[in-house]
Amino acid sequence: MKLIRKQAANEAVRASRGKAFDRRTFLKRSGLTAGGTALAASVPLSMMRRVDAQQPAEGNSGPIEIKRTVCSHCSVGCGAKATVQNGVWIGQEPDFDSPFNMGGHCAKGAALRSHGHSDKRVKYPMKLEGGQWKRLSWDQAIDEIGDKFMQIREESGPDSVWHCGSSKANNEGAYLQRKYAAFWGTNNMDHQARICHSTTVAGVANTWGYGAMTNSYNDMHNCKSMIFIGSNAAEAHPVAMQHILRGKENGSKLVVVDPRLTRTAAHADQHIRIRPGTDIPFVWGLLWHIFENGWEDSEYIRQRVYAMDEIRREVANWTPDKVEDIAGVPEDQMYQCAKTLAENRPGTIVWCMGGTQHHVGNANTRAYCVLQLALGNIGKSGGGANIFRGHDNVQGATDVGPNCHTLPGYYGLSEAGWRHWARVWDVDFEWLKNRFDDGRYADNSGNPAHPMNLPGVPVSRWIDGILEDPENFSQRDNIRAVFFQGHAVNSQVRGVEMKKAVEKLDLVVISDPYPTHLAIMSERTDGVYLLPTATQFEQSGSCTASNRSLQWREKVIDPLYESKTDAQILYLMAKKFGFADEMFKNISVSEDGTPSPEDTLREINRGTWTIGYTGQSPERLKLHLENKHTFNTTTLKAQGGPCDGDTYGMPWPCWGTPEVKHPGSHVLYNPDLPVSQGGLPFRARFGTEHNGTNILAEDSWSKDSEIQEGHPAVTYGMLRTMGWHSELTPDEMATIAWVAGLADKPNGSVSEADIAEYRTMESDALDGVAWHTDLSGGIQRICLKHEVAPFGNAKARAIVWTFPDPVPIHREPLYTPRYDLVDQYPTHDDMQTRWRLPTRYASVQADDFSGDFPLVFTSGRLVEYEGGGEETRSMSWLAELQQEMFVEINPTDANDRGLRDNDWVWLEGPEGGRIKIRAMITERVGRGVVWTPFHFGGWFQGEDLVGRYPEGTAPYVRGEACNTAKTYGYDPITLMQETKSTLCQIQKAA
Repeated sequence: MKLIRKQAANEAVRASRGKAFDRRTFLKRSGLTAGGTALAASVPLSMMRRVDAQQPAEGNSGPIEIKRTVCSHCSVGCGAKATVQNGVWIGQEPDFDSPFNMGGHCAKGAALRSHGHSDKRVKYPMKLEGGQWKRLSWDQAIDEIGDKFMQIREESGPDSVWHCGSSKANNEGAYLQRKYAAFWGTNNMDHQARICHSTTVAGVANTWGYGAMTNSYNDMHNCKSMIFIGSNAAEAHPVAMQHILRGKENGSKLVVVDPRLTRTAAHADQHIRIRPGTDIPFVWGLLWHIFENGWEDSEYIRQRVYAMDEIRREVANWTPDKVEDIAGVPEDQMYQCAKTLAENRPGTIVWCMGGTQHHVGNANTRAYCVLQLALGNIGKSGGGANIFRGHDNVQGATDVGPNCHTLPGYYGLSEAGWRHWARVWDVDFEWLKNRFDDGRYADNSGNPAHPMNLPGVPVSRWIDGILEDPENFSQRDNIRAVFFQGHAVNSQVRGVEMKKAVEKLDLVVISDPYPTHLAIMSERTDGVYLLPTATQFEQSGSCTASNRSLQWREKVIDPLYESKTDAQILYLMAKKFGFADEMFKNISVSEDGTPSPEDTLREINRGTWTIGYTGQSPERLKLHLENKHTFNTTTLKAQGGPCDGDTYGMPWPCWGTPEVKHPGSHVLYNPDLPVSQGGLPFRARFGTEHNGTNILAEDSWSKDSEIQEGHPAVTYGMLRTMGWHSELTPDEMATIAWVAGLADKPNGSVSEADIAEYRTMESDALDGVAWHTDLSGGIQRICLKHEVAPFGNAKARAIVWTFPDPVPIHREPLYTPRYDLVDQYPTHDDMQTRWRLPTRYASVQADDFSGDFPLVFTSGRLVEYEGGGEETRSMSWLAELQQEMFVEINPTDANDRGLRDNDWVWLEGPEGGRIKIRAMITERVGRGVVWTPFHFGGWFQGEDLVGRYPEGTAPYVRGEACNTAKTYGYDPITLMQETKSTLCQIQKAA
């Protein structure tokens, strides 16, 4: 558990003289268990040599196949090549042709084969009955689960079955998860992104249009400065570090803002410690120096930013002395950081969950955006907001998958959004509406809403959907059953209450390659089902990296044991409930019950116009897969070959139909390129004016645009005004008329006379068909022809007038170590209805816990494990690298408590959760702050639950989930959980 130090290794060697001990003992004594990857990276080239592939053993006849896939862990999108013989995965190497990883792998990536072949997997359907796990057939499992779900539906309504999708499903699987929930008749479906980057999506989308990373890992080669805040890329996104360090080698300055001296901070030109929960004071403190010295980009702000003056007024309050008092950063450090960013432009900002997982997370992310807008860094190569996502397809799952508050493509839950997807799915809107409950309940504003239009219970609050008083719950009945399809509950806070909630349920269904912490955390003896689910290596499909690029995965091997893919399981469930024919109407299903991933992606292409998932057809993605070697590793542009001019993976938006061959958009909001080549202004999604002031762009437009001024999003009516509607083809015109409700069917069924009439018609319905509801793609095609952005040309907004805090303001954490600041910087008032549930703020902060719980408790990632860790802790090689859960504690705090390194300690939170873990005494954390990883599970409050796992499935490494001791706290916009700034106390365990 220690950093690799030459001294430690030498001491281990000296201690070994005259003694015999194994490799594990050596690793432990030398401190190499947590640093195996760093050690491998430091091996000199003189010690490395080429190794020829071993010949297959005699009798192992059969051709060798190379299958290309994508790592199933973080969001970098690393390519891997699997060697397969006779259907067996016999070897693996990183993909040297991939422009993302360029032949690099981290420890997790190197262990992919172990993920696929781990003998810890669930091998066949099982149920917990009388405290024993019993084997079932698939037919029996689907019948029993389906019958119970239908009983609950009849008694309590469709909302009483809560569904959890997966950020690790491929795009097609994630999309079908959301579609399945819609056909079941509920919005009670969510996934990991809610507790990962939902505050990013809300904050960023409400600032400049889209809630995603604006540039790419590769584009960081062009940075002149980089500031990381709440991101430890060296461990969370290890292969991304090669791009970060290449930027640094090219002259970029690197600033890391983190309460810990992380492995990323070890590479920094400046490391700044801040008190957890003070991101806004820190950012406003930087802007204080920037405005004070005139370092802002005034012309950029005039042309492209709205309401920066309101930010100036708030920033004026954050003088250097106040920032030092609240955030803990001295004036000289703040000035140096601001000067570095100002003098080294373009510069990028990087943030991860250290910035998002706060009860003011949306305000944090908006403050980061405002900093970049003030410096003029958005829409420029080498600039941008590089928001590193977590899981391999959390970006794609967020884009097209199981969100409780949107439909695929971020279409809202309004009637217009549902009618759009009903057209895409070719189902009757009224039939779809009747699948939902028939009541009217309160929305987030307290207004009556039909369940179809009401955001569901998010994954952060599913336990409250079970435990909350029904009188306070905005649906017919409490949640009575849950269906988890690829999610780790140990990644969520309030573990003690979660246990109570799980024990109260009628039914728990877990569809996953591994049992997960959910299966064993409670005292249940009945009513838990395990469905063996295929990994991403046992199916084909697409996934979306953090930079918005889509990649196609080939199937490496057939599903092992009795596993089925996410899509196969959803098909079986849909058949059981009688809506499979409607749900898979335009998706072919093979004889073994596998929905076609190619057809599923084509359906996504047909409907997801908002974010430009329309141009990345299966055929284009497979062409990129075959020609990875032709793409430049900095620009991501193909240089010659069949993909010439494309950006690798066609990062969205990739406008128009696949036939338009838009190359994808590498750098968002870059007006220096034509729209047809990936250029864009900021999106116009907030109207044309606010309080009588223009909020469209001024004197700024995309290169070669025929509209050389700000303009709203494009509709058919706007084309008609410009005289461009005559350029629509007859089929496009017919489809637009169908969308407008003027024709019974789309293209091919409308007469020439009708087409001619539509072209001359003045109709509000026709004029209202927009760039994102036109299923023909004609409006987008014409926009590209005239180099006009389909989504308009507006200013980014520095304030969000629809949020509780239009200007981001500092609010002390609910559990704060500085209770003296609460009166001046209080949290929100309690809110009666947020996402169907009441949410507490002031009532939690009303009590001062800082005396009994004086340590700030935060958490993060290890390089060896991913997410909840069930799969990575079930891989023998990774398990050997990090064998125990631990807490980092500063020597001063440890000495005050009489602790020694490696002692067993109890870490207790103010809500009663306590965990038994090892102490790691280190100055990586400052005084008053402790840190744990969040990948562990299988223990609960000091007890190893190994005996509760089905035989042979317990992970090699088990430990306490840190979130057992984490506390209440949720962002008001997204209900993101607050994990990065709570309190705890630590004492030596008896």
